[in-house]
Formats: sequence, structure tokens, C-alpha cells
Amino acid sequence: MMRIVLLGAPGSGKGTQARLMAEKYRVPQVSSGEILRRAVAEKTELGRKVESIMKSGDLVSDNLVIDAVTDQLRSSECKRGFILDGFPRTIPQAQQLDTRLGWMNRPLQLALHFSLDPAVVVKRTTGRTECGECGATYNRYFSPPAKRGICDQCGSRNFVQRSDDNQRSVRARLEAYDRDTAPLITYFRAQHKLRTVEGSGDPVKIFERICEIVDTEIRPLEKKVTVAEKRRDPNDTMVTVISGGTVVRQEVSDEDRSIDSDQGRKQKNAVAGKGSSSRTAKKPVVKKLKKKPVAAKVVKKVAKKAAAKKGAQKKASAKAPLKKKPLAAKAVKKVVKKAAAKKGARKKASATKPGRR
Repeated sequence: MMRIVLLGAPGSGKGTQARLMAEKYRVPQVSSGEILRRAVAEKTELGRKVESIMKSGDLVSDNLVIDAVTDQLRSSECKRGFILDGFPRTIPQAQQLDTRLGWMNRPLQLALHFSLDPAVVVKRTTGRTECGECGATYNRYFSPPAKRGICDQCGSRNFVQRSDDNQRSVRARLEAYDRDTAPLITYFRAQHKLRTVEGSGDPVKIFERICEIVDTEIRPLEKKVTVAEKRRDPNDTMVTVISGGTVVRQEVSDEDRSIDSDQGRKQKNAVAGKGSSSRTAKKPVVKKLKKKPVAAKVVKKVAKKAAAKKGAQKKASAKAPLKKKPLAAKAVKKVVKKAAAKKGARKKASATKPGRR
């Protein structure tokens, strides 16, 4: 799926590049101008309404254009996507387009802006002609046919020029573009969808730049990425090679380094064990198995020691009250003996004194 809108002043090369993109990516070019001009040529109701407006160089009303473009985008031809050329031309049109594409669950993916000097735009517009038989486009200033007056594609001498490609109409269209369409650059930039392409120079090189942008921004989303290989490069960066030969570089974390070092040690030990006997190779395994009984013995020993310590503490606490009782009895006896001695001394003293009669 590819849903792109092309922005640029009249004569900036949108139409030429849109045709090349449609051919390469196999999606239709939807041009509001072509839809309206076809309606004028076929003398439809829409054509009668817009004919005088187009000749004067003014913009067709939003309601007429959005209805015509939306009908085209709903057609089966646009199921794989589309390239919008010359639409939207105003912010209200862009808002209406976003709303209607949202209803269809097919939002715009990219807005390509063709940047070009206004003086070059005037020459491109007033100098362009097209073959009346096959539709091949030329410009008498920049890209005339190899033989003057003869189409390079079909050999026809029938060249036509659009009625609005004159100085007066071009000036009016440029003024209308600056006033109404140029603000769309800010509109799509705010949505992070805007990409700018230099519109001057060789059309082939311009197309190459466009393809580079499209392939980077849109096409990778349509490809299923499968990881084929992961390896470490000399710069200590993890390199992931995916299908198609694409290389993705990723910085290696400290955790990855520790895991890699552990794996490297294991691999080194395994390689070293290949040259030794089978008994030597099994030694690490035997050591690992012996660790369990040793751990159990240690646990038992620690538990036994803790139990003995706890028992000693209980025994000590049980004996402490028994030792205090003899000490308390001795003290009482001593106090009683001292009191009896004191009492005896008083009696003796009273007996020795002369009595009263």
C-alpha cells in the first residue's frame, strides 16, 4: 500500500514525477486537475460548473473537488494505493481528505514537497506542451522534442497547450498557491509526514531522490523482515543480517558481553577437552555432582551446631534460679542470727543493772 500526496507550485514537476512513480510502484496517479479537465472535455455537469473558473486561473470550490477526488479514491483502481497530484490545495481540503481517508482506514503516509524558484516555475508552465495523440509532455525551454514539432514517442505533429498555461493565468495561479496551498507545508510537517525534494535539475536524478525517500519511508513496512544471522563485528557492534542482505547494527550491552564471555569460556573448555581422555573430560561433571552431598553435610553441621548452642542456652537459664536460693537463705539466717545476738545483748545488759523494788 502506498498513499502519497505531492505538493508544489504549478509547473514544479509534480505531474511528471507522479507518472514515473505510478509506473514504478504500480499505483494510479490521481490528479484533481486531470479529473476536472476530463469533466470539462466530456461536458459533464461538473465540467460545466468548473470550466469558467479554470480558464480564469481561480481555484475550484472545495466541495466540488473533494467529492470528485473521493469518488476516484474509492474505486477498485486505488485499492493498492494512490499518488495524489495537485490535491489537496487548501488546509480545509486536507482536513476533509484526512477525515474521509480515516473513514476508509487508509490515511496518508507521506507528503512530498517540490521546492522550486518561482521564475523557473513560470518558464516551465508557459513553455510546456503535450502531444495530442499520445499525451507525451515537452517544454520548449527545458525539454523540447529531439526534432522540432515532431513527437519523440509517436511521431505526431499535433502539439497542444493547455488553455490556462499563459502568463496571466500562471501569475494568478502562483499567487493563489502562495496564499492557499503553501500553508499545507506546515500542515503536513506538523503530522511528521513532510519530505522536501529539490525540484530543479535533471528529472531522472529528481526521480532517483524521490525513490530513495519512498523506499526508506514506506517500502520497508511492506517487507517481512527475517533474521538470517547475528554476529559481532571488529568494532564491538552486534550486526544482524536480515533477508535481502540488509544489515542492522546494534550496540552490545554489558550483559551481552558477559553472556558472550561465558559462552566463550564454555566453548574454550569444550575444545580443550576434545584432546584429552574421556575420564578427563568428565571431571567437571563429577565435581558438579559431588557438590550436592557436600552442601547437605554443611547444612546438617550448621543445624547441629545451632541446636547445641540453643540447648546450652536453655540449660544455663534453668540452672540460674537454683543458685540464687542458697544465697538468699544464708542472708536470712545471718540477719536472724544478728538480730538474736542483739536481743541477747539487751537482756544481759538489763540483768546486770540494779533492779527496782
